[in-house]
Amino acid sequence: MNFEEKKKRLVESLKNRDILSKPKVIQAMLTVPRHKFVPKDAESSAYMDTPLLIGAGQTISAPHMNAMMCEYLELKEGDKVLEIGTGSGYHAALCAELVAPKDSKNPGHVYTIERHLKLVKNAKKSLKESDYENIVTVIHGDGTLGYPEQAPFDKILVTAASPKKIPPPLQEQLKDGGILCIPAGSHSFGQNLYIIKKHGKDFDRTRITGVRFVPLIGKYGFET
Repeated sequence: MNFEEKKKRLVESLKNRDILSKPKVIQAMLTVPRHKFVPKDAESSAYMDTPLLIGAGQTISAPHMNAMMCEYLELKEGDKVLEIGTGSGYHAALCAELVAPKDSKNPGHVYTIERHLKLVKNAKKSLKESDYENIVTVIHGDGTLGYPEQAPFDKILVTAASPKKIPPPLQEQLKDGGILCIPAGSHSFGQNLYIIKKHGKDFDRTRITGVRFVPLIGKYGFET
């Protein structure tokens, strides 16, 4: 199966739809092997622009959403990134490509938290097979608490829908001048993707588009 050709077609489609425009994000999408982050029986669909089931009732986001979030986060070399909701590990790998490109003299790092132990194990395996294990640290825990051990973070990415009230630990652990990308709203419907920029004690929130994500579960999220 020619995964490289399928990957190129996907990226061209995203560019033609004005979803992908930043050269470094385009290169990351062309580099990370999405087929290594999905179940074997879903490999043939890895480069379709659609979410796919990955187990534990969770999904890997559609590629257009990965691309949008990476572009709006303004990820750059050297950034320390916190991701809430590791899932398959694919989005963490995209972030790793952007903050710690090969031969980087100032590599950043990605810390990613997942509450499902099965997905933690699968993501670690996929990240290792794709050579990102030294750039991405996968943590098993409650993502709504953030990761104070490594705070503050330049960028925070949330891949599950938060209640309208953004988890306070995530806002606290964001650097002054940092960016938080998060879907928020209801448990299942009526969600929006927001970009939140921190300026001292103030937060500027911009709505990007309507979305539908699995709910963010945890102390400052929705109940199970």
